[in-house]
Amino acid sequence: MSMAEQGRAGLRTPDIVKDDTDEALMMRIAKGDRIAARTLMGRCLPRVVGMANRMLNDAVEAEDIAQETFIRVWNASGRWEPGRAKVSTWIGRIAINLCYDRMRKRREVLTDTPPDRPDISADQEAELSRSQTAQKIRAALVNLPDRQKRALELVHFQEMSNIEAAEIMSVSVDALESLLSRGRRKLKALLVKDAGELMASYGQATSLNEGITS
Repeated sequence: MSMAEQGRAGLRTPDIVKDDTDEALMMRIAKGDRIAARTLMGRCLPRVVGMANRMLNDAVEAEDIAQETFIRVWNASGRWEPGRAKVSTWIGRIAINLCYDRMRKRREVLTDTPPDRPDISADQEAELSRSQTAQKIRAALVNLPDRQKRALELVHFQEMSNIEAAEIMSVSVDALESLLSRGRRKLKALLVKDAGELMASYGQATSLNEGITS
């Protein structure tokens, strides 16, 4: 059974805890309560899998990340401190860090010269262009300082609000906006020769394009 299926099964299990807050569940998990752990997983699993899938573009790896995330939640539950961060934020932070670890491990060095390819249709050409554009932007993001890269990832690629992203990164909204501004300027410098063309063809990053080309 996949992680998502386990989560759905957990939601149907009659002995889940329906009314406890996430914080109350964490306190119970710290005491070894597996029912509370199943309940919290059912609540948080869809967001964790969705976020990991968007970051990694791989459903199988997203399932692996979700599984590892909840293993870490279980193992670290005794060290979680109420009031320091929302449970969902803490879990999101664990998942994002695991995604970045996975991305670093599988990162490929991109060459400037793409391989020869056969003739393809206009639709396929457009899709390939978008894919290559996304790849180039991701490659450029690698060269940004870690915090700038994470801010851009959360806001522009994970489509989180500034408030949500700031909470995940444990910074103020003003600090996040500063990171976004500096990240856009750095990305513009890296893509200065073809930034306009790249951003225009990358529909998924419209808001990021506005920041770079302004």
